Amino acid sequence: MTTAAPTTAVSRTRSTLQGRLLVFAAIILSAFTLRAAVTSVSPLFPRIGDDLGFGAGAIGVLGMLPTLMFAVFGVATPVVTSRLGLERTALAAAALTAIGIFARSFAPGYGSLLLLSAVALAGMGVGNVVIPPLVKRYFSDRLAMMSTVYICLLQLGTIVPTLTAVPVADALGWRWSLAMWGLAAVAAVVPWTAVVLTRRTSTARAAAAAPTETSAGPEPATPEPALPVAASIPVWKTSLGWGMAGMFAMTSMVTYSMLTWLPSLLVEAGIGEGAAGASLGVFAAVGLTGSLIAPSLTSRMIDPYPIVIGCAVLYIAGFAGLLWSPSSGTVLWVILLGAGPITFPMSLTLINLRTRTAAGSASLSGFTQGAGYIIACAGPILFGVLHELSGGWEWSFAFLSGGVVVLLVAARAACRPRMLEDVVAA
Repeated sequence: MTTAAPTTAVSRTRSTLQGRLLVFAAIILSAFTLRAAVTSVSPLFPRIGDDLGFGAGAIGVLGMLPTLMFAVFGVATPVVTSRLGLERTALAAAALTAIGIFARSFAPGYGSLLLLSAVALAGMGVGNVVIPPLVKRYFSDRLAMMSTVYICLLQLGTIVPTLTAVPVADALGWRWSLAMWGLAAVAAVVPWTAVVLTRRTSTARAAAAAPTETSAGPEPATPEPALPVAASIPVWKTSLGWGMAGMFAMTSMVTYSMLTWLPSLLVEAGIGEGAAGASLGVFAAVGLTGSLIAPSLTSRMIDPYPIVIGCAVLYIAGFAGLLWSPSSGTVLWVILLGAGPITFPMSLTLINLRTRTAAGSASLSGFTQGAGYIIACAGPILFGVLHELSGGWEWSFAFLSGGVVVLLVAARAACRPRMLEDVVAA
């Protein structure tokens, strides 16, 4: 009888470790597919447009769709998680992503391509929001490390599709170039299914067990109550919330404008389709490098606003280079521009650094990404419209430069050290 307690403690420790490893696998696989539906298609817009019969205006709509869907589901996801829980919501997100990416690869026309892209992007929009609070729930003792890992996987999932899209399309056709990322998304469904089933089994066992026994399923590092409905934490009433949303919005506006139009801009400047697609890969690769350092650096600084100032300078330098000398020094301009979105991993890291609980993280994540993407969704289409109206890229880059000014203002409120729960209570 005297060994029962130690044995139970060892078993609980082992099961908790196994559960966290399972969640870790699920998070990194999901993160790897959170941008695949966007960057796997951008380099192929010209040939898909030729095949399905659509032009620059339709490309602008497709470019706006990611931010629009991320916005809608950024707002809706906290309410869904309050009913389904974080883990089941993450499973649903992974399933939607896999179904949408694979099905759109065989779309017969522009309308079906748009609709099925929306399905994939809906799953990604939900995944964007649930991953930060899942990191908070299961890895609250390793926030900087886990933020670095999942953001780097997200960035890697941005790079690889841009580099493989054109070569695979040349070899197998653009449909199979898109379809292979649907198969990659299925990989994320498997561990989330295991997590959900394990939690369901462990909950049933805990209900039937003696009061002294503990669930054997995946457990958070620090137990927390179920997430409340998002409305219980009025993020929209705080300057912190709007600062986070503005910082995220302007970063996303610039990023998705470039993901949509950078290949077309370079092709128009006389650069080949393959090289233009590779430039998009360089843009994303520089973002990956930033993701390696931004979470840790942000976590160590009381006020990381100086990083934002540096990013703003890089943005403006990149814009100027692409505007005035797009075919000369292209790699340098793309590198400078790719370094600017370090404010993206900063934003995701600040979601957890500016909250005390997983509930607060879910609410701030939902508002930051929901409101942020609502604002940002106009970026790609306005960038293209201004180009069409002016016949050049001057007004398009002036528009993005204005966004950088807004970024500087919003980030001042986001970076100031304070906690969402304290701000709301005050």
